[in-house]
Amino acid sequence: MKLKIVVHEAEEGGFWAEVPAIPGCVTQGETFAELLSNIYEAVEGCLSVDVQDITVSKKDRVMEIAV
Repeated sequence: MKLKIVVHEAEEGGFWAEVPAIPGCVTQGETFAELLSNIYEAVEGCLSVDVQDITVSKKDRVMEIAV
């Protein structure tokens, strides 16, 4: 899966980035290299939703898919 990110220069220095396809998925870094490392971690965290907080009935299915 490929995702587009938008990288911004932070006013106080460093960078911050957002993933428009995943609302609320943002991160920051003091350097561009740190930002790139952090964005992978942020995307993984945003996509790893725990189904424990979701109401699931006996008729529902919980599945994992690879993207």
